[in-house]
Amino acid sequence: MTDKTRTARTPNHPTAIGDVYGRMLHAARARGRFVQTPSGQRVHVIDAGDGPAVVHLHGTNTSALSHLMVVERMPAVRSYAVDRPGCGLSDPADVPRGQFRDHAVRFVDEVLDGLQLDSAVLVGASGGGIWATWYAQSHPERVRGLVMLGSVPLLPGSRWSLPLRMMAMPVLGDLLTRGVKPNRRMVVRLLASVGEGNTIVRYPDLIDSVVAGARDPITVAANLAELRAYMSPFGLRSAMRIRPEHLRQLAVPTLMIWGEHDPIVPIADARAAAALIPDARLEVLPAGHAPQLGHPERVAELLNGFIARTPD
Repeated sequence: MTDKTRTARTPNHPTAIGDVYGRMLHAARARGRFVQTPSGQRVHVIDAGDGPAVVHLHGTNTSALSHLMVVERMPAVRSYAVDRPGCGLSDPADVPRGQFRDHAVRFVDEVLDGLQLDSAVLVGASGGGIWATWYAQSHPERVRGLVMLGSVPLLPGSRWSLPLRMMAMPVLGDLLTRGVKPNRRMVVRLLASVGEGNTIVRYPDLIDSVVAGARDPITVAANLAELRAYMSPFGLRSAMRIRPEHLRQLAVPTLMIWGEHDPIVPIADARAAAALIPDARLEVLPAGHAPQLGHPERVAELLNGFIARTPD
């Protein structure tokens, strides 16, 4: 399938998103390129550095740009920051709700194939941490190490805010999405609710990218589909939960980088999760849900040390 044919079939993201990517990638001296998956999806990847392979999976309501401040501080690592389906500049995917986990695992598998990687360290933030953990459970032979960058919202003890629960309601969530025009102030308020209001303001271009994504029907649909796959109006779906027995079976070295003020999976629950994983280390930073925003140098240092200890 040619790019011309693909473009004719797939809706495009707004030019505002591409504009922010251009500015941020230029400033970070990173490259953006597309990987074609066997299922015909174009996946956008930020590619930087040279060394052992690390694949970054961003959180919900954001894009690969949210890892850029770490990627640019790791020149001795080959970093691939992936835009998940429908986010950033990647093509969307139509996934039945009951097949969401299988889709996430297949997506990561196809991205590794498209990047010609036999294995990699996976760095997953928030929703991306869910996908990375699921993939490590399913294909440990391809995961040299797993990094949970900030809390993983399906871990035992996770707490979901009222606004997110409201978004999971089919009619109410749709009305809320259509009735609000996102802006910079709203993004800062959203990040403040997860302990990062004072850090996100350091990244005005990143705020612009989140605003552009929140105004993009493709990205909004992808985020809502993911949220509703995880949660019903009555709470987390049982089949989606990462349970204690899953953590006990996690067969890859794991680094958990947590913010001490993360409201989604508090520190006590993070410690309990780390105790269940056979080979896990928990590092706590004075941060909220996105430790890389306030501590990019320290996160890069922790990642570099972890990567050096993982076998090729």
